[in-house]
Amino acid sequence: MIPSLGSVTLSRRARQLLGGCLTTLILLSFSFIDNLNGAHGGLITQPRQGNNAKWPLFPKKIWQLWKTDPLAFEERDLRMARSWTSKNPAYRYEVLTDQHDIHYVETHFGPQGFNRPDIIEVYSALNARIIKADLLRYLVMYVEGGVYADIDVEALKPLDRFIPERYDEHEVDMIIGVEIDEPTFRDHPILGQKSMSFCQWTFMCKPRLPVMLRLTENIISWLHGLSERQRKPISELEMDFDDVITGTGPSAFTSAVLEEMSLAAGHEVTWDTFHDMAESKLVGGFLVLTVEAFAAGQGHSDSGNHEARAALVKHHYHASGWPNKHPRYKHPIYGEVEKCNWNKECVREWDEHTAAFAALSPEEQEKEIALKKAADDEEERQRAAQEAEENAAAELAAAVNRNDIGGLGLG
Repeated sequence: MIPSLGSVTLSRRARQLLGGCLTTLILLSFSFIDNLNGAHGGLITQPRQGNNAKWPLFPKKIWQLWKTDPLAFEERDLRMARSWTSKNPAYRYEVLTDQHDIHYVETHFGPQGFNRPDIIEVYSALNARIIKADLLRYLVMYVEGGVYADIDVEALKPLDRFIPERYDEHEVDMIIGVEIDEPTFRDHPILGQKSMSFCQWTFMCKPRLPVMLRLTENIISWLHGLSERQRKPISELEMDFDDVITGTGPSAFTSAVLEEMSLAAGHEVTWDTFHDMAESKLVGGFLVLTVEAFAAGQGHSDSGNHEARAALVKHHYHASGWPNKHPRYKHPIYGEVEKCNWNKECVREWDEHTAAFAALSPEEQEKEIALKKAADDEEERQRAAQEAEENAAAELAAAVNRNDIGGLGLG
């Protein structure tokens, strides 16, 4: 019992008030320190994966990025959006548009936010839309958390199905799914870097996860490196399909996840942990779902179909036009190896044919290319002729139905 402070005797009420003031001061001090640390350039003060004291539950937010806001959506995009809102009425749904992205990044990563001028500078300089879209999704999910889905992804099941019953949401920081599980091709010169990846067209996470910041910083470093190699500013960089995949897309996403997962788990985690998974796995706070969850119906990686109980979303790909600006490697005769869709025999034949072509002399290669072009031109001529014939037949049939043979100049 402490009846007095120095020579001053305190009443019970005074002691209660003094205790309350001390508690308030302590809480304010912690808050002040936390805010200072959080505002310091890139310093992560939040617990790493596996310790969710600050965000025990996933935010009830659904995020999408698109050129326009939902009031201007095309019908197909509106249908996709409604699949998310109708199945998850308790969640806030938000679309970040091309008109508001810069403001969002400047607000959250400016001096009053995380104070990362390097992020703002790089994002503002980018002109490649797919690179900006990839980077923006990671920035939004770092700030907000919740669920991210591409605009052409349909929700098949409610979000409460994303965490199997055997897991405690408090122990899960991020939910991802396998997209491509074809490690047989890991040494292939073209397919290797894409043969093992997690899906980033849909994922779920809590705010302030280190992996989102790691991914962002990896991308910034990659862009600066590419700028030096090409001797061009970031705004003028030229990138092919594989650059996008490995720089900001699924391969970049997967590398960052495995790195952070290894730190959280306390040991190196490799793709072998997730190869041929029969059921989901929780590693270092990352809940990894089977390929059927987010990437069903691909025709490879044992991905199953969208009617399966485990299928949670369906990717329709209608918004995925970016490869037209960032083309895949296309052999002048044998085309793109990706068209094999991970079929082992098809890839083997493509490898053999391209190797045989490479062994020819330059003159022989030019001759083969000329023959291939002539064959393609003839095939296109025949296709056009057949299409014209079919159109004429359809027009004749329509005229007959209208009793208008004379109108076609046949009577």
